[in-house]
Amino acid sequence: MTYSLSPESYRTLRPERPPRPARRGWDLVITVVLLVLLPLAALACSYAGFFLAFASDACGSVTCDYGVMNFGLWFAVLAPWVVLLLTVVVAIIRLVRHRIAFWVPLTGIVLMAVTWFVAAAIVGAGVSAS
Repeated sequence: MTYSLSPESYRTLRPERPPRPARRGWDLVITVVLLVLLPLAALACSYAGFFLAFASDACGSVTCDYGVMNFGLWFAVLAPWVVLLLTVVVAIIRLVRHRIAFWVPLTGIVLMAVTWFVAAAIVGAGVSAS
């Protein structure tokens, strides 16, 4: 005696994949343009980080912790490039998976600016150290 399953029953044993969402052309274009502009934003933030070295001008009259100031300066210079790398990776992954990705480079630009303010706070903490 042989039991066989009909072709329709095989379909119920193996669930079908849901269809991928359609690629949005506008999202792809905006994301690529922003990813091309993102290194310029990283360069500008990194360049602005070098100006934090002028905070050491106040060290003639107050005691400064040069180690903390040095850490803050290099954090301001290098952090935008780390944010750039992470932003590009996340944006590409979202594009490959057909997800909306234009907001990722915008968030990266905001994070680059935030890292400069964090680095300025670190440098400021080194200047007022006693």
